[in-house]
Amino acid sequence: MGCRLPNASVLNKPVMSAQSPRILLLGVTGQVGWELARSLQPLGELRCTTRNEANLSAPAELEAQIARASPDVIVNAAAYTAVDQAEKEPALAHGINGEAPGALARAARQVGALLIHYSTDYVFAGTGERAWRNTDAVDPQNVYGHSKLAGERAIAEAGGDWLTFRTSWVYAARGRNFVRTMLKLAAERDTLRVVADQIGAPTSARLIADATAQALAVALAERRDGRFKSAIHHLCAGGHTSWHGFAQTLFERWQVIAPGQRMALRTLCAIPSTDYPTPARRPLNSRLDCSDFEQRFRLTLPPWQQGLDLVLAELAESVSGR
Repeated sequence: MGCRLPNASVLNKPVMSAQSPRILLLGVTGQVGWELARSLQPLGELRCTTRNEANLSAPAELEAQIARASPDVIVNAAAYTAVDQAEKEPALAHGINGEAPGALARAARQVGALLIHYSTDYVFAGTGERAWRNTDAVDPQNVYGHSKLAGERAIAEAGGDWLTFRTSWVYAARGRNFVRTMLKLAAERDTLRVVADQIGAPTSARLIADATAQALAVALAERRDGRFKSAIHHLCAGGHTSWHGFAQTLFERWQVIAPGQRMALRTLCAIPSTDYPTPARRPLNSRLDCSDFEQRFRLTLPPWQQGLDLVLAELAESVSGR
């Protein structure tokens, strides 16, 4: 299927090569996939697939589909992302997040394609206060983290050319995410309690997609010049905050960006993780060191507040009916 082009990119478009690559995007209906359909469009001949068209729970079918399509680039934005539900469905989470990426990597190697895949800060133990480097030892604390780590390893073991980008705290103007949930609850309740001892970088799907487009352009040039190196890189917004700090900032900015929207919220309480138990254990430290990504792909990742303003402006426009 073809891709409908969303809004223009917020980053400068990468320079096109003389020959446009065939790009296959998996997971176009997700938060990151939707934005990738916009950011990747200028880079080549883009073909998008939905969950029904590319079934990640059937790896053998995936490999056959890749062989028929014979793309130059595969971007996998499809994943099992229900962190708490994964504790009840470990086999399904592992199949989609662990086994399917390996099948994609094997198929990519067979057709000579570059595979771009996304992983998570949840592969780390979440201890300490230092930002995690891409070379640090991994130690996932929940089923979701284990499944994503299995996917990373399956890709590396398959060989070929690949890039895995670990990101954190993803949100967008569509889909189920923290920003949309907080705005909904703030319109209904006068008091909210939000965890304040988990620290990370809120990262918009829009930033991930735009940075991916730039990284892909650089990676294709590296491949042509024989300088490409498969690697794991960290990709998230600059700076860090807690979930409580994220909520506080988004409410403050929302009142400026959408002043006509009613808010019932009067009190935002900071609580420890122990006061908000969840089936899946969350890392306290989700900071990621992205310096390696920035150096290789010639980008400076903007502060997380900038991405938040862009998403809130998009949400304000949608609720106002403009």
